[in-house]
Amino acid sequence: MTITIAITAPGNMGSGVGALLARRGAKVLTSLQGRSASSAARAQVAGMMAVCDEDLVAADFLLSILPPKEALPIAERLAPALRAAPHKPIYIDCNAVSPKTVLAIEQVVKNTGTTFLDGSIIGPPPNAEGLGATTTFYLSGDTKDAVSRLTGSGLDVKTLDAPTGAASALKMSYGGITKGLAALGSVMGLAADRYGVGRALSEELAASQHHLFAWLGHTVPGMFPKAYRWVAEMDEISAYLSNRPESGIYNGIARVYEHFAEDWAGEQLDTQALMRLIRSKNE
Repeated sequence: MTITIAITAPGNMGSGVGALLARRGAKVLTSLQGRSASSAARAQVAGMMAVCDEDLVAADFLLSILPPKEALPIAERLAPALRAAPHKPIYIDCNAVSPKTVLAIEQVVKNTGTTFLDGSIIGPPPNAEGLGATTTFYLSGDTKDAVSRLTGSGLDVKTLDAPTGAASALKMSYGGITKGLAALGSVMGLAADRYGVGRALSEELAASQHHLFAWLGHTVPGMFPKAYRWVAEMDEISAYLSNRPESGIYNGIARVYEHFAEDWAGEQLDTQALMRLIRSKNE
């Protein structure tokens, strides 16, 4: 039987996953409620079928894949349809949210009588060749009925022998390292540029921290158009760290990404300055 998988929104990640699933023979549903024309275009190219909420929750699996700030609201929006559905999906929250947030989402979903799993995605969206080894779905909770079916549909799934919150915690820590380093490298590069030593910093990093400089050269150019989406993720990481002193680091990084998002949408002064520094020794 053909498996039906719903994806809450056809963003870059959602449409990439949807395209992979469709190529593997799954029927892939999505919602375009409140979405842009570009979202509709991505869904069409990916082979995803836009449906109403009542049809969305009639799938075998419902993967919530969207910006972190929308993770709880989408669960609340779909709750009435889930409660009324005679055949309920397995609801998997795959968003970059804190364990506290995912527990709140779980409560909303379970109150409808729907099975819930905590998930996280590590890696970029699937490319035209497929998911490959670089995009991995981690699941925690009672995963026994989900893994084989999702793996059979083409997803790279790894399970964590842990309750709800573990998969989200893994994503928080991983994103805190990778996106945190991107922010720190960008901030210090711009600081050096303002003091007229940007090129000297680039040359020193290239000489003494070659791998780090190469990583920044690969990561930072793609950061600016995504910065607006990383703000909420950094706030979630700050919440993940709770009241510990280090939580303030990620609150600060969230504000850094707010600035980069505004710069990218505006005059791009910092964007261009940083790109010159990154490219000066990585070309």
